[in-house]
Amino acid sequence: QVQLVESGGGLVQAGGSLRLSCAASESIFSINVMGWFRQAPGKEREFVAAIRWSAGSTRYADSVKDRFIISRDNAKNTVFLQMNSLKPEDTAVYFCAAKRGMNLVGLGSLYDYWGQGTQVTVSS
Repeated sequence: QVQLVESGGGLVQAGGSLRLSCAASESIFSINVMGWFRQAPGKEREFVAAIRWSAGSTRYADSVKDRFIISRDNAKNTVFLQMNSLKPEDTAVYFCAAKRGMNLVGLGSLYDYWGQGTQVTVSS
């Protein structure tokens, strides 16, 4: 069973930056893709970004492209989401997720493991 623990959320002013971290348990040999999703109050969960553990290839939602950067530290089993130029509409609970399949998909139902989430609030 893979366990994921997010950290790094908080309150930031518009235009600011935050870096989220997602630490995975040691048993990640079956995991090929890590992703970030978010859910704002009253809205559905949406895809933010994904990365392959091995090759480091990435995929982003259009809404965050050129502002957010997903990266990983394989030695520490940790994935990061660097969020720059934050906007009030980025306010949401951010979830880390992991999947065994290789495809960099944005469909949450295809992810096998989820973290508890971390709150990000961007004030105007």
